[in-house]
Amino acid sequence: MTRPFPAILDGVRPRDAIDLMAWPCFSLAKQPRHIPMFHEYRGDFMRVMPAPDGPGLATIWDADILIWAVSQFAEAGNRRLGVSPALTAPAFQVLRFLGRRTGQSQYALLKAGLERLASAEIETSLALLGGKPVRFRWVEHWEQTEGALLLVLPDWLFTVVVERRRILRIDPGYFRLTGGAERWLWRLLRRHGQGKSTAWEIPLSALQARSGSLARPSDFIGDLRRIARRRVLLGYALALVSERGEERLRIARSADPVHSAGEVPGDKPGDSSTEPEPHL
Repeated sequence: MTRPFPAILDGVRPRDAIDLMAWPCFSLAKQPRHIPMFHEYRGDFMRVMPAPDGPGLATIWDADILIWAVSQFAEAGNRRLGVSPALTAPAFQVLRFLGRRTGQSQYALLKAGLERLASAEIETSLALLGGKPVRFRWVEHWEQTEGALLLVLPDWLFTVVVERRRILRIDPGYFRLTGGAERWLWRLLRRHGQGKSTAWEIPLSALQARSGSLARPSDFIGDLRRIARRRVLLGYALALVSERGEERLRIARSADPVHSAGEVPGDKPGDSSTEPEPHL
C-alpha cells in the first residue's frame, strides 16, 4: 500500500463528488437494505450490490465519510500537497468535520458506516476515460490503527476527485439535515442547480427513480410534499405547482439569509464540472 495521506487539514470546506450527488448510490433508510440499486442513463450505468450476508448497502449518512475524504483530497490539491488513495486521521477529527459528537455511540456508528461502505460492490461506467466498466467498493479497506483510522479509497473516486476534479462545494448545514429524502433531494438540487439563476421545475413522479428509494411511490411523493411545504431547503426555495394535472416541484435560489445558498460561494476552478447537466 502507498504511504497514507494524513487527512488532518484544518479549515476544510465540505465538497462532494458530482457523480455521487446525481446518481442513486446510497440507501435513504436507516434500516438495513439488502436489495441492489441500479440506474442507467444515456449509455452509462451504476449498479450497487450488497455483499451476501453483509451489513447491507451504505446509507446516505454513511456517505458523509466520503464527503470528508473528498474534501480533504480537494483541499490538498488547492494547497498543492501530494496525496494518495490511503488516508489516515483520528476518528474524532472525522466526527467533528461531520458535525457529530465524539461519544462512544458516535464512534460505533462511524465504524458501522465504514463496514457498510467497505462491503458493497459498485460497478459503473461513469467518469471513465475509456475502456470497460470498473468495479470497486466505496472503501476498499479500513482499519483502526493506534490513535487513528486508516481508509483506502477506490482508484475510481480518487481519480474522479484528484485528476478530473468533478466536485462541488456543499453547504456545511447539509450535515444537519436529518431525513434521508431531504438529504438526497438537497444533493440533487445542488448538482442540478449549479450555475442556475432562474427557477426550474421537476415532476414529482420523476424523482423516485433518481433516488433509488424502495418506499411506495405514494409514500415517497408524500415525503417530497412535506419537504416542499417547508418552503426552504438549505438555500433553495421550494413550491408545489401543478401543470396539466402533473404535480411538479418548483425550485429557486433562496433569499432567506439563514438558509441562503450564499453559504456555498461561487465555485472556484476545480470545484465544479464542465459536464452537461444530469437529466431530471
